[in-house]
Amino acid sequence: MDNYPITISLDKEVHHFEVGEYPHHDEERCKYKIFENGAYVASFTPDEHDFLHICQNPGAVGEEVLHLLADKIEKHHPQGMNDNIRKLKP
Repeated sequence: MDNYPITISLDKEVHHFEVGEYPHHDEERCKYKIFENGAYVASFTPDEHDFLHICQNPGAVGEEVLHLLADKIEKHHPQGMNDNIRKLKP
């Protein structure tokens, strides 16, 4: 999947992020990596209910910005975050 842009505005400050999705994530690798100005700044991973949780925050991105970013990423995937890893139940 291609990376896609997301812009977050908070308190007159605008952040331009790029989101990369990694379908083969596990406990050590997060599913969504976030870049700002080409630098890796944060990552998220979905839980079993498709809600994103902060996985890593090496860029020290503010918590409110991260929550807004997670909301926009969740809206970008209306079918669910875990669709590509769910298994059919008999």
